[in-house]
Parts: sequence; structure tokens; C-alpha cells
Amino acid sequence: MISNRVKNFCLYVCMLVIPIAQAQLQDETEVQEFIGQMVAKHGFDRSQLINMFSQAKVSNTILEAISRPAEAMPWYKYRTIFIQDERIRLGAEFMNQNRDTLLAAEQQYGVPPEIITAIIGVETRYGKNAGNYKVIDSLATLGFKYPKRGEFFRSELEQFLLMTREQNLDPQSIKGSYAGAMGIPQFISSSFRNFAIDFDRDGHIDIWGNPADAIGSVANYFSKHGWVNGENIAAQATARGDRYKELIDTALEPNLTLKQISGYGVTIKTKHHPDKKARLLSYEMEKGEQLWLGFTNFYVITRYNHSALYAMAVYQLADAISHEQGNKDLYRND
Repeated sequence: MISNRVKNFCLYVCMLVIPIAQAQLQDETEVQEFIGQMVAKHGFDRSQLINMFSQAKVSNTILEAISRPAEAMPWYKYRTIFIQDERIRLGAEFMNQNRDTLLAAEQQYGVPPEIITAIIGVETRYGKNAGNYKVIDSLATLGFKYPKRGEFFRSELEQFLLMTREQNLDPQSIKGSYAGAMGIPQFISSSFRNFAIDFDRDGHIDIWGNPADAIGSVANYFSKHGWVNGENIAAQATARGDRYKELIDTALEPNLTLKQISGYGVTIKTKHHPDKKARLLSYEMEKGEQLWLGFTNFYVITRYNHSALYAMAVYQLADAISHEQGNKDLYRND
């Protein structure tokens, strides 16, 4: 049995170690260089930044989470995370509750209500799970302790500090995902500064608690990334032989016309103009694969998350929500 004296000594040591561990971050050379750049480039107060980094915590949980993204799963497993009865039902409810705002966003930006809803559904279950990590901890951890993508996350940390200053927000109070994505639509800091909007015109942008601003911001994001109003998104395909495999790679942007793709033995289940460009995509099933053609709007969805799995989940969830609402499906011809 451990004596009370030993217990008290261990507690005392822990109390000493924790502040020292936290203080190490602001003293690191790379962090000091970052602080210097923020002061010189953007006029931040050095002492305030030092104080902020003294409070930031490096999190092993965040480092573990980014090392095992869901997008590493095969499609047949990934799909079950998002295409669920409850998420479909909640999506239909979200559309009913926000119908006027969604229709206004569609009218202004050309993005269908079910697509905007599905994005929010995949990201946060319609705002119900926006993340519990302090964004400053996420970005500091990944910016300075994750060399593989450190440059990107340091850039997002810069954008985060600019965003909080511009919006008069406390950097210590904002929470989000392990990767620093925030609010109902899970915008990263650079996306907030470039695409978030005050859609209800109440004088400030609130993607954390205001569905109207979240909806408008998603629609604006898609519009700015090239969404084509009224065009279809994807089409299921089949193939003869093995030559189609020459077209399968990790790229996402449409690269060949349907006429060219058909020359590889690929057949589409719906009718489309032969000069329409697409990208052939393969999705791993428990047995075999599914082939899909992703068009321009499918590629636009991947600008939100650069994953063919993610875009297909959004597309199929949107289609299921649309059916739940009693609307036509998204397998349109053109």
C-alpha cells in the first residue's frame, strides 16, 4: 500500500511537471519564429502570443486521431458511418426546419438544399457534434508536432489568429475537430476567412450557433469552387474486361469525355452527353467493386474534403434525404 506521504509527493511532482510541459511550447525555436512572423507580418502583440502559447497544450490524442483518418477505410465500411436511417431522418428534419434558408441559398448560389444538408450531416450530424477540442490546441499540436503536414497547419494557425482578431473572438474559447475545423459546417480557419458569410444579415458571421450562416457559407463555398447549377453529380457505371483499370488512380478532377471513357469498355446506366467530362472512380465493396463516374459537381464536393469516399457519402446521403422528403433522386440525366 502506498503511504499518504508518497501520494502527496507524487501529486506535488505532477503539479510541477504540468506547468513546465505547457511552458515548453512557447520556448521552442519554431514557435518563437512563428510568433516573430505574426508580429512582423500582422502586427500582433508578442507578449499576448507568448501568453497564448503558454496555455496551449500539445495533445497526443490529436496526433493519434490524425494518424487514422476514416478516409483510410474501404468504401463498404466508410459508407455505413454516414448512410444510416437516423442520419437520413435527421437530415429530412433539418431541411424542414431550415427550408426557407436552404431555398434562398439555392436561389442565390445554385446549390441544392439536399447537398448543403448532406454536407452538414456528414460533418457534424446537423450541428449536434461540432467537436470538443480547443482549436488553438489542435493547430498548435499539428503545426509544431506533426511534421508531415506541419506547414499546412501552421498556415491554418496563422489564419485562425487573424480570424479571431477580425471577428473579436477569444482564441482560447473556440472548439472544433481534432484538425481545427469549426462550427456547424466544420470550416477550417482559411475557409472561414474566404467563404463564411453573414447570410441572415444580422451583422456578424456565426457558423457555430446560426444554421442560416452555416447554410449560406456552405453554398458560397461550393459556388466559389465551381458548382454548376442544375448539372448532375455522379453516375454508376459497369465495365467489360480489364482495360478500364488503366483509368483508375487517385486523382479526382474530371479528365476524359464520356465518349473517351466508353472506349475503355465502360458503360453508364443513365444517359449523358458524350462530350461531358468525368473521372472514373472505383469503390471497394465486401466482394468486388463499384464503378462510378464523378462529374464536375462531384469534384467540387471533394474540394470540401479531398476524398472520393467523402464526396460519395455526401452524394448518397443527399440522395437518401431527398427520397425521405419525397423528392426526385439525384441521378439526373443531361
